[in-house]
Amino acid sequence: QVNLEESGGGLVQAGGSLRLSCAASGLTFSRYNVGWFRQAPGKEREIVTALSWTGGGTYYADSVKGRFTISRDHAKNTVYLQMNSLKPEDTAVYYCAVDRTAYSGRWHGDAQNYNSWGQGTQVTVSS
Repeated sequence: QVNLEESGGGLVQAGGSLRLSCAASGLTFSRYNVGWFRQAPGKEREIVTALSWTGGGTYYADSVKGRFTISRDHAKNTVYLQMNSLKPEDTAVYYCAVDRTAYSGRWHGDAQNYNSWGQGTQVTVSS
């Protein structure tokens, strides 16, 4: 059984930083494309960033380029989202997700490929 657990959310002032973590059980991140998504109130869920299973490919939404960084720790089987220069518009519930096809050749930046999700963690950025 696959379980993804996000942590690290919270309340931060604009310009601040947070690091989200996504710990997995039941799968090894090094075999799967992994992504971070977010959903703000009244808005559709959107992909924020993604990392290919090879570790060599990354995708960032235009809105977070240069501010957010996705990374992976093999030993801890954990994926991180470092968020810097946070803005009020970054306020959302952030979700970790994986494409359950191991060694997938599908593009890691396509949101439709993700089919296992964590419960989410709230990020609130105050102005």
